[in-house]
Amino acid sequence: MGYVRCVNATTPGPESTPAPAPTPAPGRIVLLTTSHRVAPGLLSWPAWEALRTADRVLCAEAAHPQLPYLSEAGITVVEASPTAEELVAACAGGHTVVVVATGEGEPALTDGLARLAGSGRVQMPELELLPASYDLPGARLLDLVQVMDRIRVECPWSSQQTHKGLAKYGIEEAYELVEAIEEGDRDELREELGDVLLQVVFHARIAEEDPDTPFSIDDVAGGIVTKLIHRHPHVFGDETASTPEEVKAHWLRTKAEEKRRTSITEGIPMGQPGLALAAKLASRVRTAGLEVPLPLAEGGDGIGYELLALAVRAEADGVDPEAALRAAGRAYRDAIREVEGRI
Repeated sequence: MGYVRCVNATTPGPESTPAPAPTPAPGRIVLLTTSHRVAPGLLSWPAWEALRTADRVLCAEAAHPQLPYLSEAGITVVEASPTAEELVAACAGGHTVVVVATGEGEPALTDGLARLAGSGRVQMPELELLPASYDLPGARLLDLVQVMDRIRVECPWSSQQTHKGLAKYGIEEAYELVEAIEEGDRDELREELGDVLLQVVFHARIAEEDPDTPFSIDDVAGGIVTKLIHRHPHVFGDETASTPEEVKAHWLRTKAEEKRRTSITEGIPMGQPGLALAAKLASRVRTAGLEVPLPLAEGGDGIGYELLALAVRAEADGVDPEAALRAAGRAYRDAIREVEGRI
């Protein structure tokens, strides 16, 4: 009885070489980062897709704020803190592992993966950093509010401060801001703006504790937003304004309607520096179109009235008398130092 030898078409013949074994897919690691300044659960669509299609989802922090929302969406999250080697091994066979990063961003894990990739010892899976939520403009203000709240509670000095006690610091910080602007120092400008902002947040935090009429930083922000919208009908309403003069007219008109003042002098703080006060009064007079003669000194020292006249003239010429005097003062300071250097 004869035998028939069957040869499969893929069986290598005497002149063929064996086909290489298929290389297993290296898999994929997705490091999912989220912002604590965005409400938990508000994730991007690519993030939800990565979570939904992943073979495993890991998180080292059992109390991570995103986990209840992932659970609600039917995504199983395993509490684990794998090493870089363990994570790479979990991706073997083409698996995708999503790591929900903690607030620190998993630096130990990412450093380990970088060392492993640089070693050349293993075939690395695809690595992807996927931001699942982004900070909106102004989001860092939330950090400032939280930090101020903690300082108010835990700092022995800050916890005892009052509006009156902080008033002098508000004035000082405003002057330092003006100096940074006039000096043209961008780094100083950024820092001084932060110091002024701190005064606002600090006062608002203190105001929350008032037993009779408390208000918060949200009330402060909400009030100024409402005011800005109302005083810019050419932006948020139906009115038009094509020049700065028309904008100012809108502002003054709406402000007058809000305040219902009986005199153009109302609302001018009389405790401000003298030249600034004189210029502000002159500006109100000029804007209202009034003809108000300058008062004259009746005997005695007339320097104050002379300064008043100079401030009114400066305002009419579009010059800030306070800024002009500060500039002259800086020049005087430099002259003093020059003389001192020759002594």
